[in-house]
Amino acid sequence: WNFLRNDIDSMTRAAHLKGKTIKVILETGLLNEAEIRQLCQLCAEIEVDFVKTSTGFNGQGATPEIVRLLRRSLPPAVKVKASGGIRTLEQARSLVEAGAQRLGCSRSVELVRQAS
Repeated sequence: WNFLRNDIDSMTRAAHLKGKTIKVILETGLLNEAEIRQLCQLCAEIEVDFVKTSTGFNGQGATPEIVRLLRRSLPPAVKVKASGGIRTLEQARSLVEAGAQRLGCSRSVELVRQAS
């Protein structure tokens, strides 16, 4: 955990010094709940800007349950980005309702049209 903490901390400091936003991707589909909580605590202490659920390429993508777990485990200053497997407007809405402030979705344009 120390190596991971140092790595995330150095990247966050470098990004913030340049006025940039940093997102940490957890690949939640490959982690258990205790690991997710521990990583959220680490990210909160380091003051990252976003925690992202996944890349969408490994394990399960974003789910409302995972988004709720992240939201409960993070302070309000750390935002949640849900990503991976968002294919319908209903899924997108459920993730936002669960606490995601941002969505990563390859079908964004299509979903926005459906919502209009």
